Parts: sequence; C-alpha cells; structure tokens
Amino acid sequence: MTDRDESQIIDLDVLDFTFGGDAFARMADGKPVFLPFAIPGERVRVRIPSERKDYNIGELVEVLTPSPWRIEPRCRHFGVCGGCHYQHLTYAHQLEVKQKIVLDQMRRIGKMMDPPVKPIIPSPAEWNYRNTMQFHLSPAGKPGFRDTRGARVVEVQECHLPLPELGELWPNLDIEPSAGIDRVILRAGSDGELLVGLESERQNPPELTLDLSLSLHYLGRGGDTLMAGDAYNIMTVNGVNFAVSPRSFFQVNLPQAEAMVKYALANCDVTSQSTVLDLYCGVGLFSAFLAPRVRQLVGVELSESACNDFALNLDAHENVSLYVGKVEEVAPALELQPDLVILDPPRAGLDRRVVEYLKSSKARQVIYVSCDPSTLARDCRRLSDGGFVVESIQPFDFFPQTYHVESVVVMKRTDQLS
Repeated sequence: MTDRDESQIIDLDVLDFTFGGDAFARMADGKPVFLPFAIPGERVRVRIPSERKDYNIGELVEVLTPSPWRIEPRCRHFGVCGGCHYQHLTYAHQLEVKQKIVLDQMRRIGKMMDPPVKPIIPSPAEWNYRNTMQFHLSPAGKPGFRDTRGARVVEVQECHLPLPELGELWPNLDIEPSAGIDRVILRAGSDGELLVGLESERQNPPELTLDLSLSLHYLGRGGDTLMAGDAYNIMTVNGVNFAVSPRSFFQVNLPQAEAMVKYALANCDVTSQSTVLDLYCGVGLFSAFLAPRVRQLVGVELSESACNDFALNLDAHENVSLYVGKVEEVAPALELQPDLVILDPPRAGLDRRVVEYLKSSKARQVIYVSCDPSTLARDCRRLSDGGFVVESIQPFDFFPQTYHVESVVVMKRTDQLS
C-alpha cells in the first residue's frame, strides 16, 4: 500500500456484497466504495488510494468490528494472491452470498420480480477440488498467480484448491526463465494420469528434462507439440469418458459437473424424434448424454482443440454432426429447426445475433449453462422479451473460496407452457 495523508483513511460501515468478490460501503456523500475482503455488517478502516468519478476502490486497513462470519483464511497468500476471494468467510456463508448474488442479478439486470432461483447446490469438497490449474510464472520462473489487481505474479508456496495429486506436482516445477514459458497448465485425469501444458509465445519448444511420469505438451505460437506421454486426459463424468486436450476447456470440479449434467438431463424435454442444437458444445459434455436420446444432435464450437476432442468423444454416434466456427455466425446459417437448444457460452454470454437467432427459431426449450450471473441475467431478459419464460434457475457452487458461481437455467416458449 502507498503512503497517504491521514485524511485519506476513513471508517466505514460495510453494507453488502457485490458480484466480483468485493463488498461495498458508502462515503458520507453517498459515493460507493468497493472493498475486497470486507464483510457486510463490519465497521472497517479503509484507505482510499485515489478518487474516481462515480465510485472509489478502497483498501482494507483494519477491521474494527468483525462479522461473526469472519474466519481465519487457510492460505498465507490470501489477500495478496488474486486466486481466492472468500477464504475469510465460512463455507455456509459463501453459499448464502452466492445465492443472494444470483437473486440480485436476476432482479436488477434480468428485471424479474420473483426469480425462480432454487437453493444453491454445494460443492462436496470445499478444498482440493480442482482437476485443472493454470499457473503464471514469475520473472524467476516460479509458479504463482496474478495479484488482486492483476498487475504482477505472486509466487506461491501453498495453494489449497487443486486436487492432492496436483498439489504434489506443482511445487516441483522448476523452469528456467530463459525457457520462455509464460504459463503452465496442470490437469489430473479421472484415471490419475497427469498432464502438463507449457504455454509460450515462442515458436519452438526449449530443451527440457522430465523427471516425472506424466504427459508433457508444448503450446507455442507455432502450434502444439507432444513432448511425452498422451495427447489428452481422460475425464469421466457419470460413467462416460471424455478425451480432453490441454487447450480444451472442461469443468474443473468433476463431482459438480456430474450433478449439473444430471440436472440438465432431468429437465430436457426431448424424445427419440427430437432435434437438439448444442451451442458452445466444447468437447461434448452435454452432447454425449443427449445423443442416445434424440433423433439428431448438432454441435457448434469455435475452439479447434475442443472440436477435435468432440469428434473423438462422439465418434460412436451416427446422428451427431459438428460445425466449427463462431456460434453467432454458424447457428443463424443452419437450416435447422431444433426442439431444444443447450447453451454453455463463455463468461461474456450471448452475442446479440445468437439471441436474435433463438427468438426466431422454433426451439421449444432452451437450457442455458452460465458461469456469470450478470450476463446470464441480461440474456434471460433478452430471451424473455422474445417469447421465452424462465422456469427455473439452479445455482451450483463449482468454485468454493471464490466469487464464481455456475447456474443452469431452464426456459420454455410461452406457447409451450401447459
């Protein structure tokens, strides 16, 4: 923290949480102050490093009156490392905060008077749940994470989020700064096999010595090079195996992925004659379970890596086709009348062209999987304006100790409601 005049340090009452991990308070003139690591109900001493036009970002100096929900963080790096946001909260309160945030976003942005938000489904594990980790490297070549402001890499000596087998692996990483590696991806498959991906802006891989039994990939500007082991991990969800390459996205909390898939399938209104459109289909997590139940399934995905995995994972199904490209460009061009559209977009949500496509389609049902309640609420409002009604919103806590929350929304055409 920078030294400031005493007039820049003030005492405030913390009012509520906001989406993004911060709490907020108000200055005497009503201007909001966003505060990392504070808890509503606390009286806190805050430093205001700089004034902004519409809001200020404060730095927590001292907790004068602590909340009964406040606990001692498990990790020594909490508050400096930007990887976690809620280690100072009991897990029960983390769930309450996320539940409320989903409700608030649906009311404020989604314009829903009474959002049908179900109770959040907790993660079976509060710690050591991630099957995939991404470490930045410090200038000294040591693994770490971006700090809370994203300005620098914080070298870490401990992390309590990865699975135990990854927790044993990452401290042994020893990468020379001259190797030109910017980021390291670590993944543990369901069979216990470990994969390491080395990301770099350089064309060719450096000379490396491998002292561990694992799969090693160089992910450079000139393409991907398999340096040792297997081309992908095997991830098992509800008894189905998925090949997942290092550049492909896959859910990091497998027990929650299983719960989410079961929930989505239980709410899919499909028959053996249905046509399903799986947008942002990734490696085929939902397609693999829907394909045996329907007449036709069409996936759309931009990522080349994920498309290759999808083709491998769905190879046994003759009723499946895949289109490679941007969803907003491919979906409107398809001569297809889907009965069900399932969506799992990136954090930015749906492009307006996708929303317009869904409005004009004959889809009777939409199932929207989201990792961002604010863009989800925005898209739910847009789709509600286009003839869909939100039947249910089910939050899942995939990411304990962080502010992130996953949600599955079930929507139907208003003329399809009984």
